[in-house]
Amino acid sequence: MRAYYYDDIPGDQRLPHDSGIPVDATILAAVGIHHTFVPIPVPMTGEYPAVDAICRERGYVIRDWIDATKEGLGDIYEAKIASFFKEHMHEEEEIRYVVEGSGFFDAREHPTDKWIRCVVEPGDLVVVPSGIYHRFTLDSKDKMKAMMLFKEDPKFTYFPRSDAAENEPFRVDYLKKIAVQ
Repeated sequence: MRAYYYDDIPGDQRLPHDSGIPVDATILAAVGIHHTFVPIPVPMTGEYPAVDAICRERGYVIRDWIDATKEGLGDIYEAKIASFFKEHMHEEEEIRYVVEGSGFFDAREHPTDKWIRCVVEPGDLVVVPSGIYHRFTLDSKDKMKAMMLFKEDPKFTYFPRSDAAENEPFRVDYLKKIAVQ
């Protein structure tokens, strides 16, 4: 997975916005983002043995799918893509395994507050920790199908960035885990 600092130049969120400053695995680990490349099984049988092993290792017991395409989301496509790009965090980690298409996960680096853009493509399994501010968008191809993995029933509760959100227990725990006070 390629990662770099977002350029913050206004414009279409689906464009790369590559500042030319790469972000390596050490920086991603420091903010709690984990990446594993898991090759897509060929032929596509619906069986994912390597993902099954990761699920057992990390305690994921529930799976769901997101078909982030105009066909998959229908009339709510534009509103859903816009909502994904609003800066937010969750009380549980967010895990996605990309099987088709591509897009970007952006995460806030703390304490610099810079956006780190992660380019995700088929085979990328990304773990975004609870308590980190992040957002998601498709790239200009407007297509992604991904498996979502959960440790328990998903809550899908968004916490937009705010002063109050800074005091949420999972945000405080996140900041402790990355050793920033």
